[in-house]
Formats: sequence, structure tokens, C-alpha cells
Amino acid sequence: MMKKKNITAEEFDRMFDEGEDVSSYVNWESARRPGLESKRVSVDFPSWMVSDLDNVSKKLGVTRQSVIKFFIADRLKQEKADG
Repeated sequence: MMKKKNITAEEFDRMFDEGEDVSSYVNWESARRPGLESKRVSVDFPSWMVSDLDNVSKKLGVTRQSVIKFFIADRLKQEKADG
């Protein structure tokens, strides 16, 4: 594949907004999602809570971790809205 020239952020944004393929301008090895980087935390839950989380995760067809993230994000959003 031929390497394309460097472009400005404005050119990149215009191309993206117009639906053009901008993937060749992205360095996928160093790409980040600012503000969305993961940070590991460890939390101990009582067994009844883990069981309930597992039931919800099976019902939704997602992982336990996804359920926990969703529940916490939902509550944090609510707290933020309440001021």
C-alpha cells in the first residue's frame, strides 16, 4: 500500500465527516481514547451479589464485568445529573 501524505486535522475531519476512508492516516498502534483509558480496580462483592450479577449477565448475554460497568456508569450519570 502506498503511504499517503500528511494531512491537517481540518482535512482529516472534513474527510471523516464526508464519509471518506481515513484509516490510512491513523497510526493504530499508538491510537488512544482520551478519557477512556482503563484502570484496574479490585472490588470484593458478597456472594449473593455475584450470583445476582451472573443472573443479569446471562439474561443480557454479556459478561459480569459489562454489567458492573453499566450499573456503575448509570449510577454515576444519575449522580452527576442530580448535582
